[in-house]
Amino acid sequence: MTDQERKQETESADAASEGTYADEVEAARAGEAAGEATTEPNDASNREHEDPADDSVAGAVEADEAQRSAEQDEARSGSRDEELAEARRQAKENLDRALRAQAELENVRRRMTRDVENAHKFALERFVSELLPVKDSLELGLSASAEKEASAAGIAEGIELTLRMLEQAMEKFGIRVVDPAGEPFNPEFHQAMTMQESDTAESGTVLTVVQKGYLLNERLVRPAMVIVAK
Repeated sequence: MTDQERKQETESADAASEGTYADEVEAARAGEAAGEATTEPNDASNREHEDPADDSVAGAVEADEAQRSAEQDEARSGSRDEELAEARRQAKENLDRALRAQAELENVRRRMTRDVENAHKFALERFVSELLPVKDSLELGLSASAEKEASAAGIAEGIELTLRMLEQAMEKFGIRVVDPAGEPFNPEFHQAMTMQESDTAESGTVLTVVQKGYLLNERLVRPAMVIVAK
């Protein structure tokens, strides 16, 4: 074989090899295109099959959330009902306490009014009980004076006894006699009826007590009626 022939044979082999390589590349490209075309329908098909499931899951989640929200609302509503019932119970208790307090206050007011009325009515009860023996003594003195055998001395003694009983009863209740004979004239407790000249008494001195005065717990009840020296 000549060199020319070997060169032609080599060029033919190279050309054949290049053509085979080109065919393989084209075949690979065609396969890739076919694979992509096949994948796209499969993806679309998968999406078609997956969408209902996803919608079902989303719906279940939403339903669960709605149920939880409803349960929470119901719990809050129940709590509000309990709070309202408790508030009503406390209001009723407070009203009962107020009514009882008002009734008790009214009872206290009535008792105080009754006690004041009784104090006014029976304030002199003890004083009267002390005066009754004096009255009994006077009645006995009158009965004794009516008898023929009664003497003036006996009657006078009975009167003196009765007077002492009366004075003792008056002292028990804070009644004090004002008898200022020989004392300086005091306009707070004495009332001058007239004035007389006197050689034995200083000017302004009480000469005579016409009527005794009386104090009740150091408060003037009646001034002493007196004659004062000039």
